[in-house]
Amino acid sequence: MFTGKTLMITGGTGSFGNAVLDRFLKTDIGEIRIFSRDELKQDDMRHFYQREYPEFSNKLKFYIGDVRDPQSIRKAMYDVDYIFHAAALKQVPSCEFFPIEAVKTNVLGTENVLQAAVEAGVKKVICLSTDKAAYPVNAMGASKAMMEKVIIAKARTVDPEKTSICCTRYGNVLYSRGSVIPLFVSQIKEGKALTVTEPSMTRFVMSLEEAVELVVHAFENAESGDIMVQKAPACTIGVLAQAVKELFCSEQEIKVIGIRHGEKMFETLLTNEECAHAIDMGHFYRVPADKRTLNYDKYFTDGNVERSKLTEFNSNNTELMSVEQVKEKLLTLPALREELEKWENR
Repeated sequence: MFTGKTLMITGGTGSFGNAVLDRFLKTDIGEIRIFSRDELKQDDMRHFYQREYPEFSNKLKFYIGDVRDPQSIRKAMYDVDYIFHAAALKQVPSCEFFPIEAVKTNVLGTENVLQAAVEAGVKKVICLSTDKAAYPVNAMGASKAMMEKVIIAKARTVDPEKTSICCTRYGNVLYSRGSVIPLFVSQIKEGKALTVTEPSMTRFVMSLEEAVELVVHAFENAESGDIMVQKAPACTIGVLAQAVKELFCSEQEIKVIGIRHGEKMFETLLTNEECAHAIDMGHFYRVPADKRTLNYDKYFTDGNVERSKLTEFNSNNTELMSVEQVKEKLLTLPALREELEKWENR
């Protein structure tokens, strides 16, 4: 499906954008467009791929712009076949202090991307959401929840044969930029205690490669308006910190510093309400869009009283990984293996 096609990644200089490049650059894809507002990260990325993959780097095209600026998006979207929309403000504490900024990027920015995609005749748009959008208690989660509503509403009004729009929702991505594992590694290197907000807090865990595969799965299987969710395992933050300590043979203490602004004790990937009509696809759940109109009268006489037996899917009731299982998972991460090698050869 990607042969000779043009793929655009918004927020393409982030961890997800780099993982997508690793997944697609050596295939027969026609062109990959990196759209982001950070020219330094673009320049670093450009030089890296020209140096490491010179035979493929000509497939990469870089566009400076901001999803908040509709005109900058339109200028980059000509002849694009598919879009992975990853641009977002993702840090929970900073969104708590600057919620309007989260709205501008996560909500209005998504509307700008979708509208430009429809106008340009883009065939498929996959948007990236987060478990924090389910039962949101913080500004970041609330903005992502509204982003999902924008996506579903747009999908209702657009011909899916022309532009199909869907969404993926996933948990914490291990070793992504700004996540906790790079912090733990840095603290070990500096001889400091590993700071943990609350050891019993649980989080879904997945690798960057798994995040990309979820998007690809959505690309291949989702219908317009769907939310796609991976059945991810979870672990406590205490177990995660202990696993990193043991991998680095560190004797440093784990210091509890308390929950930060806007943090939950556990995250939810599927709400109880979504479970009523979620479709089990093996390793994934598919949540179809509610295609009812605003004409509610007929639903009082012609309703659906059956519902799925599935209940809320959260990081407390999924498979909880042990320290050994988390260590095994962490060793699949190239970035962590690289840090381990440096640490062992110091």
